[in-house]
Amino acid sequence: MLIVTTDRFSAFDVVLPDPIPGRAHVLQAISLFWFERTRDLVPNHLTGRPLADAVPNARERAALEGRAMIVRRLRALPIEAVVRGYLAGSGWRDYQTSGRVCGIQLPPGLLQAQALPEPLFTPATKAALGEHDQNISFEVVAGMLGAPLATQLRDISLALYRMASAHALARGIIIADTKFEFGLDPEGRLTLMDEVLTPDSSRFWPADTWKIGTSPPSFDKQSVRDYLETLHWDKRPPAPHLPREVIEATSAKYREALQRLTGAENGRRRD
Repeated sequence: MLIVTTDRFSAFDVVLPDPIPGRAHVLQAISLFWFERTRDLVPNHLTGRPLADAVPNARERAALEGRAMIVRRLRALPIEAVVRGYLAGSGWRDYQTSGRVCGIQLPPGLLQAQALPEPLFTPATKAALGEHDQNISFEVVAGMLGAPLATQLRDISLALYRMASAHALARGIIIADTKFEFGLDPEGRLTLMDEVLTPDSSRFWPADTWKIGTSPPSFDKQSVRDYLETLHWDKRPPAPHLPREVIEATSAKYREALQRLTGAENGRRRD
């Protein structure tokens, strides 16, 4: 398959009308960076084939350079493989009401943005278009996939998170949580796919401004969510337009995440 990333994105499961300049190139560059570094942990969907194999027309191909890749077709698992290293988002909300996250009991007295004693595998369902994903327990995943595959999914997700979070922290970024997508190849092997450890699939915090008990600023689209929360919008289509300053700030955060993680700028690695 040919996968093309765009500059458009969503918030609260609604596609926004305004693109974020450079988003597509940043997401692809970060994903390729991580796919290369995780090959020893799990196979991925990349074929290594040049874009010209799928788009022979040079003019058409020029519009896709840096934001398209040829990948293997997989049987996608109906699970969002979420790993949390810190209390944030829906995990924080669940903990406040029940002391648990996805059915996992946690110690009392933890604060927002606090590091968890150990990273947690907290899967979610893949909701239909326009609906919200729902957190589920590991036992539910085992019932859906079978215990052996569910265990492999959990263990690989945790290993990926631990490796990536150590790399990112050394470069001033805390990966508070992230979401992985997996599929099965024709031989039934678990395979990493889609995007991986990007600002869209993860919650990135600057390590130098992280503070327990607050909602830290982030490199992801949280600034867009924060702006939308100030509006009288019911989180249903159509989404409102974003002001220029929000668009520019979000674009800059994407580029900063790429540079910090990979040493690249605007999708191009520095020698």
